[in-house]
Formats: sequence, structure tokens, C-alpha cells
Amino acid sequence: MESALDFHTAKALLDWQVELGATEAIGDVPVNRYEVPDKPAKPVQADTPSAPRNETKPDAVNEARALAQGAGDLDALRSAMAAFEHCELKRGARNLVFADGNSAARVMIIGEAPGRDEDREGRPFVGRAGQLLDKMLAAIDMSRSADPVERAVYITNVLPWRPPQNRDPKPEEIAMLLPFVARHVELIKPKVLVLMGNISCQAGLGKRGITRLRGNWDQAYGAPCLPMFHPAYLLRSPHAKREAWADLLALQARLRTDT
Repeated sequence: MESALDFHTAKALLDWQVELGATEAIGDVPVNRYEVPDKPAKPVQADTPSAPRNETKPDAVNEARALAQGAGDLDALRSAMAAFEHCELKRGARNLVFADGNSAARVMIIGEAPGRDEDREGRPFVGRAGQLLDKMLAAIDMSRSADPVERAVYITNVLPWRPPQNRDPKPEEIAMLLPFVARHVELIKPKVLVLMGNISCQAGLGKRGITRLRGNWDQAYGAPCLPMFHPAYLLRSPHAKREAWADLLALQARLRTDT
């Protein structure tokens, strides 16, 4: 059956309804717009106990301090760090990167954080930056694998877990892991510390600006320390190798006077 309305009349009636506010051409049931509430009613919630609003997180720094001070040797310190659950970096890392080298060494090197290769192997400074570090140490007749204490070095990092995408550690991550670093130095008792990079200087000295700090002797964790460029920075900025060589000679001279 053909419609009694032609196209133009039907369109005019449709336009008129749209102007009146019609938004649905077809509905299952008629809707009385005067009975529709302005706002939907809030759902009724069951009477369930809510979490206390004043609940606070455990003090991560104090817990780290307690765990670190309770470690009587390096194995215990490693276990304490592995048991520390407040650092989110742990959940995304493959391995805890603790240390490498001779624990009786006079020189202790503190880097920043593990990278991809270190995270995979569980040892610090094993990637390209680590290979450059080994060459730098060999230039002054030192090595992480040397048996004589006089030529040996011991290496660790401020953070034992790799930050995602190798980003800089956050201040709160450094703060909560700093007690482990301090205890690490206490157990090794090095004659000299080498702080490599901005993060290591921030943790040990409370300062940043490695281009200004490098080459100037200071005190960190109760020991003489020498800030130096991180080998990763030297890979990006080869022109800084001259300053790095001067710092290595300063380290060598300091060790000679301490013998």
C-alpha cells in the first residue's frame, strides 16, 4: 500500500518533530519524558566494611635500614636486599645485581644502576660501558679479577635492579636503597671510593653536576671518594676521555701514597 504522504510532506513532518526534540524514530514502548528523572539514582551499596582512610604505607627507608644493619657479611646483605619488597624496580628486573670483583680490594667503585646486559647476567658493568671500564682500570694496572689486593677493585651500584628503559632512578628509589649502599661500604672497608656518574654522586654526596664534581676529592660513606665520569657517558662523549684519564692518574697517585 502506497503512503498517502508525498516525499516533501513526510520530510517536513520529520523536520518538525526533530525541532520539537525527537531523537528516536522508533521505540519499543512510549516514553513519558516528564517522568524521566534529571539524574540517575545512585546504586544502593551493600553494607561492607571500608578500608581505613588513615592507613599508611610502611616506612621503606626505615625497613631498609633495619635489614641492612642486620647483615653481618656480604652474603647476608645480598639476602637482605633480595628480601626487600618496597622497591617496584624489583618486579620488572630479571636479576638482583649485587657486586663483582675482589671484596678485599682497596678501591670500591659505585656506579648508578644496572643496564640490560647487567640485568641479564646479574653482574655490574658487563656491557659496553663495563668493557670500557675494564680498559680504563687496565691502563693503571688494576682489574676486578686481580688477585693481589693492591691491584684489585670491587664494583657495585647504587641500585641493584634495572630501571625500565634505563631511565634515571627516582629520588625515592635512591633514598630507600641508600641504607644498603652504606652498609655495603661498611662491610668492604675500602681505602678509596670512586663514584661514577651523577646518580652515584647524588646518593653519596647529595650533589649532582658530574662535570663540576669530577676530579675533586671528597668524603662519602665515611671514606675518601673521587667522582668520575661514568663510562657510558664517555661512550657518548669521547672528548671527555682526557678528563677521565686525569682522574685515573689521580686515583693511582692516591693509592701510591696510601701504601
